[in-house]
Order: sequence, then C-alpha cells, then structure tokens
Amino acid sequence: MRPQVLKHLVDDAPRVMVVDGSKLVRKLIADVLQRELPAVEVVGCASIEDARMALAAGPVNLVTTSLTLSDGDGLDLARLVRETAGQAYVPVIVVSGDAQQHLEQRRFTDYVTDYFDKALGHEALATFIRGYVQPETIPGATILYVEDSRVVAEATKRMLERQSLNVLHVMTAEEAFALLTAESLGRSSHRIDLVLTDVTLKGELSGLDVVERVRVDFGYGKRRLPVLVMTGDGNPLNQSGLLQAGANDLVQKPIEERLLVTKVLFQLRLSRLNDKPLVR
Repeated sequence: MRPQVLKHLVDDAPRVMVVDGSKLVRKLIADVLQRELPAVEVVGCASIEDARMALAAGPVNLVTTSLTLSDGDGLDLARLVRETAGQAYVPVIVVSGDAQQHLEQRRFTDYVTDYFDKALGHEALATFIRGYVQPETIPGATILYVEDSRVVAEATKRMLERQSLNVLHVMTAEEAFALLTAESLGRSSHRIDLVLTDVTLKGELSGLDVVERVRVDFGYGKRRLPVLVMTGDGNPLNQSGLLQAGANDLVQKPIEERLLVTKVLFQLRLSRLNDKPLVR
C-alpha cells in the first residue's frame, strides 16, 4: 500500500506527514489542515512502512504519528525519521489520548520533538502544527518571565520580542506573585497571558512554587493562564513533578528558539480558542 498524497502543491510547499492506522483519522486531520493551512501538502500514511516509502520519495517538514501502528509504534516511527538522511531535525509530534500520561512518566524518547493531546481536537491540532510550519504571531500578548540570570533573560526576551510579544521580566518568584496579585485586584495595566519561568531561582521559592501558586493560590486553570517551565534538569521524577503540579509544558535548556516560540505561541492560541480572545 503506497502512502497517499492528499494534496499536491509546488515542490517547495511545506509537507506534513500524518501517520495513523485509521483512514478516518487521517482524513479528518488532513481536512482540517488543508482548510486551515492551504499552502501545506499532506501525506497520509497508515504504517511505518508507508512512512518509509514517503520519506524515500522526498523530505517532509513535520511528522505527526499515533502511538500505536500496525507494524510498530510512534516511537519506532520517530526513530526512523531521525535515521533518514536529511530528516535529523524534522519535528516529530506524537498525537495520543494518553500523551499527558506518557509525558508525565517521561516515556517519550529524544526522537520525539513534542506531543499533542488528542482530546483537544483536530482544530487545536491544526493550530499546533501551524506553530511549527507556518508560525503566526499574537501581537501584544504579555508574557510574565521569571529568570534570575540577566544574561539568559536578555537572550530569551529577544527571542520572544521578535514575535511582537510583550515581556515582563522579573528576577524572583516573589516579584512575579506581586504582579499577578496586582492584576487579580484590577490594579495593573497589564493583562498577563502566559507565565514562563526557570525552574531554579534565587531565593526561597523555585519554578515549582510558581506553578503551584498560580494553580492553587490564584486559582488559574491551564487554559486561563498557561505556565511553561524552562529546565535543564534531566531527572524524570523532577520533570514529572512540574507537570503534575500544573505546568502546561516544559522547555528544555539550553533553549532552542524555534521550539520555545512554538510552545509559547501554541499555548497562547489554545488559551484563546478555549477561553477568551486576547483583548485588552
């Protein structure tokens, strides 16, 4: 069975490979992508072997895969993509209803770039994919950024400001809580749309404390106020603790700009889709 090219465009059009054993799921994802991202060519594959043939026919710009396939699993596919010439840095996204559990238990390998929770729906998946292949900024959105290194903060701020995002940088968790408190009391001119924090901070409080207080003390859910945590800690238990405490996602250090921007913009768009428009 040969992989089905669902839309033929010019050679330089971005190509997204959708790998799923269900023909219906592949069609649903393809239909949404082609409606939301008309410049994208979608290649549908039912198995790892189909994907192998498609990769041999030409490079792709992004791969989505389910965890369970007829001749292996999504992690096997991710490894195949990485081992294919010219595909070493292509984003590989696992789409699964169990993605959050796998993420928290750190079951994903280094071959997987990111994950997507199937429960969010195909519209949100199109938004997620757009962040990789056709990023769109959300001008004016405000990021509360907690980082105690001025050097790291300046570099990261520039990454975010290139996307027309407002960045409120503070050095400590206590300063972040002061700004969040002022906003909650209506005493701030800023509407904070997302919190980005390093996990290790000077003082008594850490990035984990930031996550816990945003979720418990301030009562903000994941869609109302997304929290991304930057960490260089490879300990799976510590990473799981951050996610279980309420972090939307982790950003591994050293920071890779495209991945950081993709995660930030996706969380902002998802917040807008599920909660409210980003208005002031």
